[in-house]
Amino acid sequence: MRDYLIEKLYETTKKPYQKYFKKNDPWEINKTELMNFPKDSLGYGLGNFHFKNHFDIQEKLEDHDIIHVLTNTGISVYEEIGMQYYLLGNGKRSLYLFMVILTGTIFYPKKIKYFMEQFKRGKQAHSFYYLDFSKMLLMPIESIQQTFKI
Repeated sequence: MRDYLIEKLYETTKKPYQKYFKKNDPWEINKTELMNFPKDSLGYGLGNFHFKNHFDIQEKLEDHDIIHVLTNTGISVYEEIGMQYYLLGNGKRSLYLFMVILTGTIFYPKKIKYFMEQFKRGKQAHSFYYLDFSKMLLMPIESIQQTFKI
């Protein structure tokens, strides 16, 4: 039930967040095109992530899925919340991030240890959340992970 509530909250807030808070341009690429990138590249990894999870690219939210790929974070509700803790540790600050962390902590108090581990992982990595990943799609995932200690 709590997963359902959190997912409904996300679905309700996603469109206004995309429209009013995300100022970046949508990427001009689809998941099939991403699969044509070299197998070790960030672009291929993103396409594979989308196909494996039966996702489509969400306009202006492409970076979110890139973070999943780079941090090897799953897609369950508590893992999504954990990824926001990771990003907080990495230096990201946004109203949306704080909203997810607040509601996630309230709904998943037994996962606080996991959340704190994700926060520490994010803190140990070099800050990377702000990068323009659309220009990095040809780069090898492993190279990015090593450079930023992800």
